[in-house]
Amino acid sequence: MAQCSVCFRHCEIPEGGAGFCGGRICENGTVTAGNYGVVTSLALDPIEKKPLRRFMPGSLILSVGSYGCNLRCPFCQNNSISWSEEALSIAKQRADRISPETIARTAASYKSKGNIGVAFTYNEPLIGYEFVRDTARLVHERGMKNVMVTNGTAEPAVLEELLPYIDAMNIDLKGFTDRYYEKVLGGSRRMVMEFIEEAVRHCHVELTTLIIPGENDSFEEMEQMTDWIEGLTDAAGNRIGSRIPLHISRFFPTFHMTDREATDVEHIYQLAEHAGQKLEHVYTGNC
Repeated sequence: MAQCSVCFRHCEIPEGGAGFCGGRICENGTVTAGNYGVVTSLALDPIEKKPLRRFMPGSLILSVGSYGCNLRCPFCQNNSISWSEEALSIAKQRADRISPETIARTAASYKSKGNIGVAFTYNEPLIGYEFVRDTARLVHERGMKNVMVTNGTAEPAVLEELLPYIDAMNIDLKGFTDRYYEKVLGGSRRMVMEFIEEAVRHCHVELTTLIIPGENDSFEEMEQMTDWIEGLTDAAGNRIGSRIPLHISRFFPTFHMTDREATDVEHIYQLAEHAGQKLEHVYTGNC
């Protein structure tokens, strides 16, 4: 039995078992990344698909995903690789692992096609942060960029290990109430906020909020969220929050939320207009 230190859960993992995320395991009394080098998805994507709109627009990036996640969003679009039971099943089927060197070399081989580096995405990359760290270091050595698409649910020590190698992040700020984070997502809003506060001091950050009808779709919540974003500061203490891009995305019924209606398009535009009163760069998605 050993305790994981990646996120707020601090799972006590029995020998040979896995934590809540499905990706971290206990082996010889030590918690390690069981998903290290297990790649479930690999694709050359437009940078805008991450989504990143103000970081090297028009470029392509090699997107890499593994399995496992430390949240339980009932609207997850990547549930087959993110939720524990299916994630563990995938792990058992994949004996072959891809090394950080192979990923970095593959990324470099696509430079001629416009590739700028590697994006760690699809599942939650933070639960396998060791692979992200080791790969991103090699990508930097080749003069290329690293991007991370994350839910931001990790302890400061994890972020500290990654920051020297990450050039840009899109971080999900899924809502702005503790009820929504704890009861619907199984997460910690405070941990995500602290993660964002530190990330914006070191690299390019864009935020994404998926609007779920009846959950996080009020103008009041959007106002509270944008007030907080506006107050974010850089490493020198300068307020930069108003320049941080916010992506407001439309929800479609999926996974465990097929009983909900899709978010009204007009409401997305209204929320975006409301957010735009404080933030300079607000984008709508899935509309």
